[in-house]
Parts: sequence; structure tokens; C-alpha cells
Amino acid sequence: MSMWQRDIETMPREELVKLQGERLKWQVKRMYENVELFRNRMDEKGLKPEDVQGVEDLKKLPFSYKNDLRDCYPYGLFAVPMSEIRRVHASSGTTGKQIVVGYTENDLDMWADCFARMLKAVGADENSFVHVAYGLGLFTGGFGAHDGAVKIGATAIPISAGNTQRQIKTMIDFGSTVLCCTPSYALYLAEAAEEMGVLDQLKLKAGIFGAEPWTEEMRKEIERKLNIKAYDIYGLSEILGPGVSYECECQCGMHICEDNFIAEIIDPDTGEVLPEGSKGELVFTTITKEGFPVIRYRTRDICSLNYEPCKCGRTHIRMNKPQGRSDDMMIIRGVNVFPSQIEEVLLKVGNQVTPNYQIIIDRENNTDVFEINVEMSENLLADSVKAIEKIEKQITAELRSTLGIGPKVRLVNPKSIERSEGKAKRIIDRRNLVGGNK
Repeated sequence: MSMWQRDIETMPREELVKLQGERLKWQVKRMYENVELFRNRMDEKGLKPEDVQGVEDLKKLPFSYKNDLRDCYPYGLFAVPMSEIRRVHASSGTTGKQIVVGYTENDLDMWADCFARMLKAVGADENSFVHVAYGLGLFTGGFGAHDGAVKIGATAIPISAGNTQRQIKTMIDFGSTVLCCTPSYALYLAEAAEEMGVLDQLKLKAGIFGAEPWTEEMRKEIERKLNIKAYDIYGLSEILGPGVSYECECQCGMHICEDNFIAEIIDPDTGEVLPEGSKGELVFTTITKEGFPVIRYRTRDICSLNYEPCKCGRTHIRMNKPQGRSDDMMIIRGVNVFPSQIEEVLLKVGNQVTPNYQIIIDRENNTDVFEINVEMSENLLADSVKAIEKIEKQITAELRSTLGIGPKVRLVNPKSIERSEGKAKRIIDRRNLVGGNK
């Protein structure tokens, strides 16, 4: 690591916590002065900025929520005048108003710095070609990766998402060595390159994948098909974008950039801070962001934090891969079900099915029912009906063992489930329709 990284990423924890405390005090004061919603919530609790003297006082502060961002659309939570905002990004807004976030010049530099740490951690340098196939638009995905690549002196290839054949031709012709995209799209690219007969022409060495949930089994599948090392990255627009935390060469959890963010794990029901190592809801506080800071933002991601020293030498804590979201968890017949649990089972089946699946939940006679459509592989397609039924029964039994309830599993023809060039839509929940589908 270069010195500018080593000074930050290997800082002794006592020094790091002291730095966090100083930055938290600064952030609370400026948000109290500049963000009306935060000031009102502080006043409701009888708190003033001087009541926060260090990280130990963080738990006194009010939470912030995704609905706050929608209610204050578009710029109501910004902490600086618009004349200081250099870029805005926004969520897709598929469930209502968009969530709009803003960045000052310093914010953009910090974001680039966070992603640069990830690139360096996976072995990228000034000789690397970073292929950015995250979207380059209002969604935050691609810009962090692009600016991070520029920060380390690598060659950035800002191709954005879509046009798969062109993606593959560009990777070959331009010599892409690091791929940045969603994990589902990485598998899609591998599938397409294999069909084109050019997999062996790719020069990829590493992939940085995020923006949607994925499992260890999916990691192995990507690594096998693309012949690379696949690394996880975490981020969300409300906090920064991709680069809030990242895996190092050890691939054993994602180091949180703790000089910029304070992480907590809380009980999602009570809001109480849980002991170290507990699994619960991940909460973030931004302590260096100027344009759009948040205090104790509830991400709804369910995970745990690892405080053990990492073999790489970095002292920043690691967050384990989120096991789902408290707001996208499915409750079926009273059982908590996460899509990642289903994906793990499907990927264990091996080469008889593909990782492409869709979960359909419905209600019949006042009872939840769900089925999973899974694409079979080309070689299984050639087998008998009995062989296919055997695999369906095997997957059903595995899911029943894992979840405690069994869905109806249906194997469908290869490539019959709609592909996504961005985030994969895995769940169709029809229970919200009046009466469901009878």
C-alpha cells in the first residue's frame, strides 16, 4: 500500500476512535446548525451539540430513515448551500419520490479515495485497466469506480451498463483487467462470452461486485467462469455510493472506511445497540461528508461486524456480507425468508441448473404459497422428464430443510427467465393484489 493509505488504514484503533470522535462532534454541530429536521429531532430529545463529545455519545442521537429523504425531496436535507454542491445523484424512485443526494468537491474526492483503497487492495495499480460496467447516470454506481480508478493512476474504461456483446468486445480489445459491475451481470457476461467462444481471450484478473446481494456460492461460480478473483464491495447512495466498505486480498469481510463512517449494529425492533459480534441492523453515521451527511442512518441491512485483526494489517473493522434486508425479507407463512438463502441452495446443486431464478409469492385460500422458477442447464435439458423431476424434488427438499417450509420448484428452459443488465429482479410478490391470485 502507498503511504497515504497505510497511514489511514492501519491507524491504531485508539487513535482511530479519537479521530472519529472529533469528526462526529464537528458533524453534529454543523448539522444542528444547517439541517432543520435534524435540529428538530435533537430538540425533541433535549439534546444540544455540546452533549456529544465522542463516539461513546453516538447512541444518544436520533436515528434517520429512508422516508426522511423522500419527505425532504429534493434538497431539504443538504447541509451546505446549493452553490457548493458539485454533483447530485438519485435513486430510481420506483416506489415513490426519488432519494436525492448531493456532493461537494471534498465529498467527491473522499468517495474517489474510498474506492481507490478497494482497487489497491485487490492489486490494481497504474498499469490496470478498470472496466466500469456499473451504470453511469443518476444512480451512484459507476462514478465512484471511475473516479477511484483515476485516483490510483489506472486507465478507466467508463462503458456503463448494457450492450453485452459490445462490453465483451471492449474488454478484449482494450485489455480490461478489473471488472466492476453487479454480480448477476458478471455471470451474464461470462455466459455471453462463453456463447461467443471468447472466454479465453479475456485478460481479467479481478472483479469488484456489489449493488445487490450475492452469496459465497455465487462468488465461486463467478471466479470459476471468468477465471478471476471476485471481491465484494458495499455502499448505498444515502451514505456515499460504492466504497463505504470493501474486501481486501484476504476476502474475509469488508473493511469499513472508518475514518469517514461510524458503524453500529442495532436490534431492528428496539433500536438498542447490540454487543460486538452480534447480528442485527447496520446503522451508519457519516463524519466527513459535507453536502449530504446523515446521523445514525438505518440501512435495513442485516449483518454483523468483525473487530478481530485482519491478516492484511488493516485495522478498520470488517462487516460481514449482509444476510438480507429487514425491509426486503419475505415473511411466508410466518417464516422469515431471505433470497440469499434460496440462492445458496440453488448454487449447491451444481451444473444441472443455472443461477437464474425467480421467486413468485401468492396467496390461495388465505394461505401463502410460493414457487421458484429455476433455469435448467443445457445438459439437463437433454435428459428425461424423470431426471428433471428428480432435480426439482432435490431442490424442494433442500429448501424445506433450509427454510423450514417448502416451495413448489419448477425447472424451466434455459434463457427463459428475463435477464437483467443491472440489478436482478428476483421476487414477484402478488399478495398485495386484492385477494391475491386465486
